[in-house]
Amino acid sequence: MRINGIEVKTRRLKLDTEIKPFESEDEELNDFLHQDAKNYLAQKLAVTYLFETDTETVAYFCLSNDNIRREVDMETWKKINREVPNSKRKGTYPAVKIGRLAVSKKYAHNGLGRIMIDMVKRMYFGDNQNAGCRFISVDAYNNSSDFYIRNHFKFFTEKDSEKLTRIMYFDLKSIQ
Repeated sequence: MRINGIEVKTRRLKLDTEIKPFESEDEELNDFLHQDAKNYLAQKLAVTYLFETDTETVAYFCLSNDNIRREVDMETWKKINREVPNSKRKGTYPAVKIGRLAVSKKYAHNGLGRIMIDMVKRMYFGDNQNAGCRFISVDAYNNSSDFYIRNHFKFFTEKDSEKLTRIMYFDLKSIQ
């Protein structure tokens, strides 16, 4: 893909991958990529996907397994449950969690965040998925929740509205 006339390639992080320079607005996200991403991979806690040019990392996201549980408020749970046939309703539903998603300062506001969300949706929709997965979840920072809303994520509850992060979800079934 081309961003601002520059070729950007996507690849999955491996233990021997050389991580190219990256700097977003969020120091915690920068540190995760440079200090923790390989450790999470080695411990089988998360897989990171890189968007790179020949010289730098322009964006990344990481994924891990998750589930949607009945522990959210009852109103939200009823909305989620209504979308599942009666005979298939459970106390938990399989999900994939976006653990981190970051774009470098240099490439911010070029649609890379939306491209990454769309990539995750494609990875877990239809014939592409390797295991059952109904939802995408994210613990979104309050200052980024508008981004997720624009990408059709919903809040689980209003109980976390005053917290630093908000639990949000996207129902993959809504794509059909």
